[in-house]
Amino acid sequence: MHGEPARDGAAVRFPPPLVPLIALALGVGLRLVAASPPIVPAGAMRFAAAFVLSVAGLGLMAAAMRLFRATGQDPKPWEATPAIIATGIYRFTRNPMYLGMGLLQAGIGCGLGNGWVVALVPISWLVIYWIAIRHEEAYLTHKFGRVYQDYKASVRRWI
Repeated sequence: MHGEPARDGAAVRFPPPLVPLIALALGVGLRLVAASPPIVPAGAMRFAAAFVLSVAGLGLMAAAMRLFRATGQDPKPWEATPAIIATGIYRFTRNPMYLGMGLLQAGIGCGLGNGWVVALVPISWLVIYWIAIRHEEAYLTHKFGRVYQDYKASVRRWI
């Protein structure tokens, strides 16, 4: 509207954390009607994989949240970003929260012995790219220009 300030934030309209939760529910539902793909290790390896993946996912998300708090930023992608975070875990991945969500989804799938949940991780990441990351990248490019372009050139989107 005329006279209102322009909105500052990425054009993300759906909360990205809901994507792995929906995939988890879908995977559980698929397991009820079809055999699980044989991609989850058996026995003690299954629980070891579940533990490692879950701890890695939670660790990535916690490391990112610490940096958000330390810099006074809001992790919600539709909120304004006052500065590019390029330290800590953000030196290795531009999307540690989303990477962590996928690893946690895979860990839960392993723990449940549900290959569907694990198989849906790449789909979750694709959906998160489509609903969030591409909008975030466009917003950050527009807002920070060369600073963000240089960061993108030096740090991978995932790993």
